[in-house]
Amino acid sequence: MNRRSVALVSFMSLGSLMWSVPHAARPQNAGPSIAGQRALLDQYCITCHNQRAKTAGLELDSLDLTNVGLNADVWEKVVRKVRSGMMPPQGAARPAAAASATFVSALETALDRAAANPNPGRTRARRLNRAEYANAVRDLLALEIDVSSLLPPDDSGYGFDNNADALGVSPVLLERYLTAAGKVSALAIGDPDIGPSGETFRIRQDASQDRHIDGLPLGTVGGMLARANLPLDGEYLIQVKYFRTNLGAMRGLEYPHQVEISVDGERVHLASFGGEADFKAALENPTLAADEAERRSQARVSLKAGPRAIGVAFLHKSGENTLRLQPFIRSSNDTLDPTGHAHIDSFTITGPFNPTGPGDTPSRRRILICRPAGPHDEEPCARKIFSDLARRAYRGAQTDADIDRLMEFYRAGRAKGTFERGVQIGLQRLLASPKFVFRVERDPADAKPGAVYRVNDLELASRLSFFLWSSIPDDELLKAASQGKLRSPAGLEQQVRRMLADPKSQALVSNFAGQWLYLRNLRNQIPNSLEFPDFDDNLRQALQRETELFFESVMREDRNVLDLMTADYTFVNERLAQHYKIPNVYGSHFRRITLADETRKGLLGKGSVLMVTSHTDRTSPVVRGKWILENLLGAPVPPPPANAPPLKEDERQGARTLSLRERLEEHRVNPACSGCHSIMDPLGFALENFDAVGAWRTHEARVPIDATGRLMDGTEVDGAVTLRNALLRDPEMFVSTVTERLMTYALGRGVAYYDMPAVRDIVRTSARNNYRFSAIVMGIVKSTPFQMRIKE
Repeated sequence: MNRRSVALVSFMSLGSLMWSVPHAARPQNAGPSIAGQRALLDQYCITCHNQRAKTAGLELDSLDLTNVGLNADVWEKVVRKVRSGMMPPQGAARPAAAASATFVSALETALDRAAANPNPGRTRARRLNRAEYANAVRDLLALEIDVSSLLPPDDSGYGFDNNADALGVSPVLLERYLTAAGKVSALAIGDPDIGPSGETFRIRQDASQDRHIDGLPLGTVGGMLARANLPLDGEYLIQVKYFRTNLGAMRGLEYPHQVEISVDGERVHLASFGGEADFKAALENPTLAADEAERRSQARVSLKAGPRAIGVAFLHKSGENTLRLQPFIRSSNDTLDPTGHAHIDSFTITGPFNPTGPGDTPSRRRILICRPAGPHDEEPCARKIFSDLARRAYRGAQTDADIDRLMEFYRAGRAKGTFERGVQIGLQRLLASPKFVFRVERDPADAKPGAVYRVNDLELASRLSFFLWSSIPDDELLKAASQGKLRSPAGLEQQVRRMLADPKSQALVSNFAGQWLYLRNLRNQIPNSLEFPDFDDNLRQALQRETELFFESVMREDRNVLDLMTADYTFVNERLAQHYKIPNVYGSHFRRITLADETRKGLLGKGSVLMVTSHTDRTSPVVRGKWILENLLGAPVPPPPANAPPLKEDERQGARTLSLRERLEEHRVNPACSGCHSIMDPLGFALENFDAVGAWRTHEARVPIDATGRLMDGTEVDGAVTLRNALLRDPEMFVSTVTERLMTYALGRGVAYYDMPAVRDIVRTSARNNYRFSAIVMGIVKSTPFQMRIKE
């Protein structure tokens, strides 16, 4: 059966899988009454937001304050603006802080009571994004794949790439999923027809290669460790390419070097190049000299199929590269200089040559749970294999018809080849099935439009696994669902705690925190090498790893989520400690340290956050302020007006150099800019002692840094410490933002006004458990939006 047949059978029913998203609500909560708050509203809000002025399109004088449920969307905006201090605006009369708090509390209570009848909303059917696809393949087949080479990047919605509305489908994309199914099934089984192919692993040009790389053998520097899945036992050619200057000359040939190729930590090849003879040859013909060094740096070795850790690195030499009086920290700074340390540009693994068979790989052991003794055993064995695979791949929703369909593809493959060929074709069909690629929740047959119902046990298990693992449920979770244990609070909590403790919950770090905190953006940050000549990829990776380990520590240790803002510890290796000017830290491995510097505590002191909120050549108080508002305070900033002029980049005013602060102050004079900038800029100015790569500084353009400012509620700040204290004056704001972001990620849709009663309920409940990470996760898992659904 050809690929087009697989495509037609797999995707012919996709048009029936999509539906829209209605509203949701939460049960009643206790709290103060809204009665008596009209006077405050009239005095401080109605002046601008009335039927005549219609400022920001709001007409609060026309709304019934005693029946907030009629306009809950508007009142939720009021809550957010007043609680964050964004309203009333600067310069306008403001109520006392206690009066504002009472107003917000009363309004929240009224909104919670108005949402007494649950209306949990409805998430559209959605396909697996590529991170979920890779994780599902890993957990289903015990096979790690490079999904970036198989599927295109996913769009994001509400800050996350698992949002159902953003996960669109096109014929081209479906073709990519089909192609991926063919490649994955062939790799998992070990298709004997696989011919030689090459996979290239590249090292970023700005990576320093004069220090040890974590994971590579001790005594080596530079290079790279790659994880490769070899399809068959056989011979593989490993070829190393070296960095060449803009003029085509290879660096470092004036001194002898040795490069080591290792597989699973064992040396398989050692090459030597450089020294007097090679340097003289480079003077005569630099291209031929470089080609000769690369010819020596290749090896053809016999390797077993399966996952292999293949490394290429230089042997370390004491006293190397010490001719410069003050070398840059980044060893690859000058792309024109042919002297200095040699650098590996890439290496390619090509094969298999002379294959001897599929070998014994983890994926084959996972798939081939039985082996037929003869032809009469093949059909029962194949059915057993596909029954096991389909149960996990289809998240427990497999039927006899599903197995029969897979068996049809097995028979078509078996007719043209061996038993394993039939299993491979059946597996390809399974991986291309809508029941694997798409997450679909179906309404009960007897549900009427508008009816609210609980998702079934298997759907709840799937929601749990994709929330906490970004993957399919495991056997234990499916078993708990089939036995109805997820319906009991104790059974549900047991599974959630087990899943949080599982290594697969690392997905919350890479997928949730990576997007919430913009850590994924670090790979695209390339600071200006003239302004920051010491910045290298080693530091870029260290900045990201520090924040990932920091978030993971809060999750694994079940700490108070406020520790994300206040914790007095972090994780560093030698390169990052050098950047932070922390003494006595050596080696490439990360270790936990106690921070003596108050400015480095929590997220506001993390270089990764400071870097992704900067431009390539300077800081951006605007971007940093916007990031704080949206990601820490949950107060989205409107887009700039069409007539807003750009910031002047000319730093000169006559003979004097203007600081960035002075240029922004000029920019705010424009009425089209002042509204938002008066809110964002003071937040960013408080972090101006951190430069565009997160290093501490006291001057900018030889002018002392001024980190003072007045926040939107009138609070005076003068740096990162006072800013952090101001942001945590109402700790529930940050906890609420964390809860909103986690719920957005968990539901796969944006959190809207009708979800806010649920968010507040989770925050209040978690307060009794010291805002522990698990308490917030449990609150989300037990919430109406997570457990229930409404029929259109």
